Amino acid sequence: MIIRGDEPEQKKLLRKLYKPGNYFMMGDEAVAYGAIFAGCRFYAGYPITPSSEIAETMARELPKVGGYYLQMEDEIASIAAMIGASWTGFKVMTATSGPGFSLMQENLGYAVMTETPLILVDVQRSGPSTGQATKGAQGDFFQARWGTHGDHPIVAVSPISVEDAFWETIRAFNIAERLRTPVVVLFDGILGHTREQIRIPDPDEVEIAYRKLPQNEEEAKLPFGDPHGDGVPPMPLFGHGYFTHVTGSTHKENGLRDVYTPEVHDRLVRRIHRKIEKNREVYEKYEEYYTDDAEILVVSWGVSARPSLGAVLKAREEGIKVGLFVPKTVHPFPGEKMRELGKRVRAILVPEMNLGQMILEVQRFVNDDVILRGVNKIGGVPLTVEEILREIRGVA
Repeated sequence: MIIRGDEPEQKKLLRKLYKPGNYFMMGDEAVAYGAIFAGCRFYAGYPITPSSEIAETMARELPKVGGYYLQMEDEIASIAAMIGASWTGFKVMTATSGPGFSLMQENLGYAVMTETPLILVDVQRSGPSTGQATKGAQGDFFQARWGTHGDHPIVAVSPISVEDAFWETIRAFNIAERLRTPVVVLFDGILGHTREQIRIPDPDEVEIAYRKLPQNEEEAKLPFGDPHGDGVPPMPLFGHGYFTHVTGSTHKENGLRDVYTPEVHDRLVRRIHRKIEKNREVYEKYEEYYTDDAEILVVSWGVSARPSLGAVLKAREEGIKVGLFVPKTVHPFPGEKMRELGKRVRAILVPEMNLGQMILEVQRFVNDDVILRGVNKIGGVPLTVEEILREIRGVA
């Protein structure tokens, strides 16, 4: 377990094991090293293509830093073990794909309801069902948002390169700790199995966040209260002398079950939503390219973002005024920024490796007089610069 005060020794160990500098590695490996630098010391998982290299890397590296790797019997047990470990104070992560992500949805909802910080990496593959098990895709955009049942918020981030996977995994941990919430990392099998050069930083360059802990007995007695007014309750840890009741059923501020009182349910679920909605500065992130003078806007995410940028650069060489908007946090979607950009352009293209998912979020925030088209490709092969450029020319 990593606790406040351990940082100097941990940084010293990380410098010894992972000398700062340039490395050549897979995207899946970059996720694992990002987790270790973020302070993850517990991983419970079940291998599934194309996420297995994350588990392999964590199994090899976690013991070196005093962490634990637990091989579970299935994906349901994996996320359940993570939840238990998180409540003892560990920063925790698992990774999965396709059917495994589906199996984890019930306990993902449990983590939302119990406000358990954890990281769930979904290395997306082509579906539905078994689909193309070795091929990447972007078909889980809405499953990440609505896969578990009931009214619930979720935070999901999406890296666009191998090096970005390292840093976005760290950011995901910091969001989870600050907001006491599960965070999904929407990765994909193409970037996961791509090898690129990345720079491993000195540990002093890495910002690390920790969850709020009770400062007194009164806070410890209200593990689901709101003593600081930001919607995020301090988290009493198991094994530290507190009496803490944790349940996925509707519960009062003290954690005890109350499924009969409408006001209790309303107050609990609204607060869980509010702590996400009112703390956008903790998680909202996006990138903009050439949007100042753009008449056409390309909106893309994840593995499709870099070929989109390549297409934008070529189109601008041809004199086409086109820009690019890349949400790095895809849920909650940066709707107000999308609304602002949508008012300044006459056409929007949305390249993604699915049959049209993020485009539905874009559609919610732009006027009907804006041309809106998807650039969609499935089958496990990523979109190319030329395919996206052809669509830009088509609307120009």
